Amino acid sequence: MPKSLIGICPKCSLPTELCVCESLAQEEQKITIYVDKRKWGKAMSVINFANFGGANLKKIAKKAKGYCASGGTVKGHTIEVQGDHRQKLLKFLLNIGYSEENIEII
Repeated sequence: MPKSLIGICPKCSLPTELCVCESLAQEEQKITIYVDKRKWGKAMSVINFANFGGANLKKIAKKAKGYCASGGTVKGHTIEVQGDHRQKLLKFLLNIGYSEENIEII
């Protein structure tokens, strides 16, 4: 690989240390938080990233599960956390930089 292409983001063409792709994706992201009833009436909080902007969902899910002290998983463009944690997840998403205007709780 040529030396000039090492450390350059392919999307924004900035050096990887200065890459702004993830912060731009956070500003444009439409997020819906809702509760889904599962087997035996168990509640599952679901965070749906509608226009998926390339955020690292596995990393976000790990932090969200720790914040809610609960288990969960990532499926497609959604993060599922066991239990009804809608308000906690809203606070969590605001803390990591998502804007409140783009988050809807159902």
